[in-house]
Amino acid sequence: MRVMAKKNEVSKSYAKALVDLAEEKGKLEPVHADIDAVASLLKENSKLYALLSNPVVEDEKKRAVLAKIGKDAGFQAYTQNFLNLLVEKDRLALLDEICESFEEQYCTITDTQVAVVRSAVKLEQEQQFLIAKKLQELTGSKNIKLRPMIDQALIAGFIVEYGSSQIDLSIRGQIEKVAEELTTQMTAKLT
Repeated sequence: MRVMAKKNEVSKSYAKALVDLAEEKGKLEPVHADIDAVASLLKENSKLYALLSNPVVEDEKKRAVLAKIGKDAGFQAYTQNFLNLLVEKDRLALLDEICESFEEQYCTITDTQVAVVRSAVKLEQEQQFLIAKKLQELTGSKNIKLRPMIDQALIAGFIVEYGSSQIDLSIRGQIEKVAEELTTQMTAKLT
């Protein structure tokens, strides 16, 4: 447990250094977009993460891979330099934790509320925008960031979880609600 705590502190320190630099240089939003892209890549491509975190793979190969990703994605120079620093300091194994910590710090600084949206199918950008806009109205938050997740067990519709609240607009939720009402009515008639 002590090793995990140390890893977490190291990740937070690196993330804070990048947040502070990006904020100081007026580049917080574009650097945030870059880190968001890196986090998505790591989640979607386990082979990439395995390559970057493998201590046997040469640093030059890791730098080349990161340079290609950065060029293709149009990363800020600050982001690219940061990734190279992680290679130099042998901290790429912590990249997913660093991205997560960066996101938490970014949300705190920008007063952004994170909401998880579980849906049966992938939501379109416009649908996500409308959900975020409605959540802003409901919560009064300055910014809302959606974390979409696919949950095919919902059948159709979606569930939004933010803070300690939940909005269930899924078919499964509706079926469960009807089943509960029927059970209550049947129990009442039997007694």
